[in-house]
Amino acid sequence: MLNKTKLMTAMLLFSSSMAMSQMKVRDELPDKYKWNLTDLYATDEAWKQEKDRLQTEMQKVAQYKGKLTQSPATLLEALEFNANLGKEMTRLYSYASMKSDQDTRVTKYAGMKQELGQLFSQYGALVSYMEPELLTLKDEQLNSFLNQEKGLATYKFYLTDLLRKRAHKGSEDVEKVLAYSSLMSGNAANIYSTFSNAEFPYGDIEVDGKTVKLNASNFSLYRASENRDIRKKAFDIYFGKLNEFQRTLGSTLYGNLNSALFYAKARNYNSTLEAALDAGNIPTDVYHNLVKNVNSNLETFHRYLNLRKRMMGVDQLHYYDLYAPLVDKVDLSYTVEESIDNILKSLKPLGKEYVDVSKKAFNERWIDMYPNEGKRSGAYSNGSAYDVHPYILMNYNGKYNDMSTLTHELGHTMHSYLTNKKQHVANADYSIFVAEVASTLNEELLNDYMLKQIKDDKTRLAILGNYLEGAKGTLYRQTQFAEFELMIHDKVAKGEALTGEDFDKMYLDLTRKYYGHDKGICIVDENVKSEWSYIPHFYYNFYVYQYATSYTASAALSEKVLNGSDNDRKKYLDFLSSGSTKYPVELLVDAGVDMNSKEPFDLTISKINKVITEMEAILTRLGK
Repeated sequence: MLNKTKLMTAMLLFSSSMAMSQMKVRDELPDKYKWNLTDLYATDEAWKQEKDRLQTEMQKVAQYKGKLTQSPATLLEALEFNANLGKEMTRLYSYASMKSDQDTRVTKYAGMKQELGQLFSQYGALVSYMEPELLTLKDEQLNSFLNQEKGLATYKFYLTDLLRKRAHKGSEDVEKVLAYSSLMSGNAANIYSTFSNAEFPYGDIEVDGKTVKLNASNFSLYRASENRDIRKKAFDIYFGKLNEFQRTLGSTLYGNLNSALFYAKARNYNSTLEAALDAGNIPTDVYHNLVKNVNSNLETFHRYLNLRKRMMGVDQLHYYDLYAPLVDKVDLSYTVEESIDNILKSLKPLGKEYVDVSKKAFNERWIDMYPNEGKRSGAYSNGSAYDVHPYILMNYNGKYNDMSTLTHELGHTMHSYLTNKKQHVANADYSIFVAEVASTLNEELLNDYMLKQIKDDKTRLAILGNYLEGAKGTLYRQTQFAEFELMIHDKVAKGEALTGEDFDKMYLDLTRKYYGHDKGICIVDENVKSEWSYIPHFYYNFYVYQYATSYTASAALSEKVLNGSDNDRKKYLDFLSSGSTKYPVELLVDAGVDMNSKEPFDLTISKINKVITEMEAILTRLGK
């Protein structure tokens, strides 16, 4: 799920079982489990006053029109004005969006988000002259400006990258139209988000004689039940309810695909994929090679699935079995305190500063920890408030996977914290391509730490199994999503209409290929056809592949962090502090991994097979 963050320390005032079994009303949760958004703005009124101020302030950007290439001093002044205004507008949006996410039913904050959307659109129109004007700079003139005005060094990467993309920029009039079009381009995603989080009529499931609303958070909980009947029932109810809205959800996704196609054509790209990847100057071959490599290594995935079948002792593995505990009667439940303790100890290889800042994250209410009625599902890290600190949204349910998710989001938090601390705001953001490296490396360190503490065979099986489930969810599942995205974008580019029924068929066929349905490895039941409509990332346009590429990069880097020299660790921390000072592939090379080669992927597959071999040996030792 990009993206920056921090956490908060928690002392558990109610049991994990209570947190897992009941959806709390937000006011019932202790403040220490809720993020403190007053660090952004003291009140909603203070937010409004700042928005009104910026609405007036942003008009001043017009004074630089026609003057950007006249002198290096004027250019620097204009770029500084733009960067600082963007910083403050982003802080406004962070507040409104997180206020909305903590209870999506509150229309006030949804309205504030809409106001910010309009503000960004208005400002985009006001600055629409800037990039067309900057594109008139010749390379030699830019070099002269850089030599004359040392302050422009901060913007060197931005300016040279802009000139690289000359062919994809339009005239001032075209840029103005594209800026205004943002008012409607996100409608499909916004409708989907509001419907799925605030208004979707989730079904009910009966568990232990109690009727529970099967929302997204509870679906994640009950699909992991040890009781196979409950798992099957959760899938039937949840996907069945999604299927009732197949036409609506198909229309919103199709609308998003058309929006992406519009921008790709308007920007003179050959495809929506090329348009999405060009921001980071990432070759489309990286995407295609990932899909190709994973498809060529489905045997390793099927080996994992056969191992799961063996461990669960089922005659036939079904899709609804894939989130169940691998080992019977192993307690992999953790309170928030236990999770924090394990996470901090696992991060020691990254050094004292990294651990100390992580403690601040836990202690200073940077996290919204537990589910509550109306809260956005899932988890994310938001580090876009440059002058404040990152935040984390969680829906903690007390399982090992939640502890893993917590350290995952903390990885984003630390990436954001370090780059915000070390870089000028103009370079403080980082590419989505590298965003998941820090998060997945944190997970690798947690797994390594937990395995070193645990000697019991059954518990080791559970932890090793968690690693494999991470590989399943991050490498194979996300690549499957990436392939699905590629398929549906290509069809729309060819002028084909797509309905919810079309998405169903394409998704089910692809899922059955990945999971070996026709080979009898894992039965993908008919209701899985609706799963695509449960995945919000399909509205992010070629986002998910980066989970998989980051997973392979972090697998290689974690080896250097754990077993390498102090210099290897320093290079990794420097990478986290680099922001957008280079292209993402170059930053990873500096950190010690080359994504243009097959090596990171091969190392990852080798590690997966090694873990499977160890688990098979333990099972044999246990006589299973």
